[in-house]
Amino acid sequence: MTDAALLAPAATALVIMALFVGFSLEWRAPEVVAGLGVTALLVLGIVDVGEVLGVLSSPALATIAAMFVLSAALVRTGAVERLARFATGHARARPALTFFTFLGAAAAMSAVMNNTPLVMLMIPVAIQIARETSQSPSKLLIPLSYAAILGGTCTLIGTSTNLLVDTVARDAGLAPFSIFEIAPVGLVVASVGIVVMFAARGLLPERQGIAALSPASGGRKFIVQAVIEQGSQHIGAHAREVPAFNQPDRRIIDVLRGDASLRRELDDVVLRAGDIVVLRSPVAEILSMKEEGQLGAPGDRRLQQTGARSSTVIEILIGPGARVLGRTLRHLRLRRRYGIYPIALHRGGLNMADRFETTPLEVGDTLLIEGAPEDLSRFAEENNLVNVSEPAERGYRRDKAPLAIAITLSVVVGAAFNVLPIAGLALIGAVLVLATRCVEADEAVQMVNWRVLALIGAMLAVGMAMEKTELVAIIVGAVEPFLMDLAPIVALAAVYILTTVLTELVTNNAVAVIVTPVAIGLATALGLDPRPFVVAVMIAASASFITPIGYQTNTLVYNAGGYRFTDFLRLGLIMDVTTFAIAMVMIPLVWPFQ
Repeated sequence: MTDAALLAPAATALVIMALFVGFSLEWRAPEVVAGLGVTALLVLGIVDVGEVLGVLSSPALATIAAMFVLSAALVRTGAVERLARFATGHARARPALTFFTFLGAAAAMSAVMNNTPLVMLMIPVAIQIARETSQSPSKLLIPLSYAAILGGTCTLIGTSTNLLVDTVARDAGLAPFSIFEIAPVGLVVASVGIVVMFAARGLLPERQGIAALSPASGGRKFIVQAVIEQGSQHIGAHAREVPAFNQPDRRIIDVLRGDASLRRELDDVVLRAGDIVVLRSPVAEILSMKEEGQLGAPGDRRLQQTGARSSTVIEILIGPGARVLGRTLRHLRLRRRYGIYPIALHRGGLNMADRFETTPLEVGDTLLIEGAPEDLSRFAEENNLVNVSEPAERGYRRDKAPLAIAITLSVVVGAAFNVLPIAGLALIGAVLVLATRCVEADEAVQMVNWRVLALIGAMLAVGMAMEKTELVAIIVGAVEPFLMDLAPIVALAAVYILTTVLTELVTNNAVAVIVTPVAIGLATALGLDPRPFVVAVMIAASASFITPIGYQTNTLVYNAGGYRFTDFLRLGLIMDVTTFAIAMVMIPLVWPFQ
């Protein structure tokens, strides 16, 4: 190539390296970083607007969006919840069997639905199992995430990564993958992986989640509101210094003055007539206060109770579809809108005690919130949040569950028999669950992870730039001499390891788009069938175990289980090695190199 001819691939390579740096440093959200990469390619003239818009017609995008809708129907009708309860019905009596059944059910469901909403729904079930078997939830939540990841390797629709790799491979001239083509490898990987997790469960730590910070543990609590009237002995006193408000089982949590909450300045509040004091207290303490005349017996003018409601503390998980993402607790005005009180925010294994009300909320954050059960339920439901303290009790459309299951199975069976391309079947299935009201349109829209779709669209444009500038051919030409005289299994292992390492550092969908054409080009240059190399990318791009940021389900359980970053490393390394070994044995058996 001439120097001028090398400019375009060199510029593309620089953009891709910048993308990987941006992804790994988490400078911005992955879809934003990918969008900036596409912008750079447009400005440099490497791709044009028509080519970028053309990726929106990719069948991968349509299929993934439709599968999100089908997953929403399975969740909304209670089909997933019912299977989870069935799988864990005898947890107390047979904990070992429950471990296998629970993780097996998670893997099986992950094979036909998006694993992010699945894990969000299963986290409360895992916590309930932990309670019934007298163990820490941290013993189950990492295995739950890993089982969902492993289940996604069993079918083409098990994860968006598989669909994306299939799309890139088809664009490169390979025959499409059938829905169960990768099942022989995926089933062995998932089955052995669950056994390994059970055998190595001693490596999982005993951690306490954010719920351990709850000030309301150990007995039923009430939130009591009482108004300070004219003549009260408490007028002029500092709120924190009034003995009646600050005892071991009786704690002031807010002072309301007009429409304003003074909770953030509670240490400095001097009580005035008309202030409403908000107390947290067990029912016995409320009765004691009344008997002592502190809540206003008839004729008493010191303090008059205005209401008492049962209070509870729950742990809330912020998922990808939450409406509160990017907003702070201060801006949400939870007390005014819902009558509830945030207690703590947990992120990345840390309790953000000092600044939790001014920190924008992110995916995977967990909140500890106190209030009346009905107010907490309304807050969680209106904002698409998950109560991880206990299995959901929301109003499922249970009568629609058989219909949602039947439609999903029809899509799977239709794809298995090549009735239509998977994209067409998935779109038909999505329309049917909407038309039959298994899930409402607005609920389905919330369940679609638009950020994932934006990332995939942007990375497809980057992949197109790699092909257009012949960057793939340059990379293959540089690597080929080192692998030419080695056994084909070495080249397969190299592709797998490269994909695994990159997946642990950056988002797996981006890795899939970048590595797949390189794997195909390398196999072709070595005179080998590209198909086993593509399967290796599929498995390795999903098998992200050693960090909590490599896969979104890991991020979700990270905070819910109170884990530290290194907790994933111990079991994750074993899972990575196990998955690699199985893949290296099984892939050549199912897809010979020649």
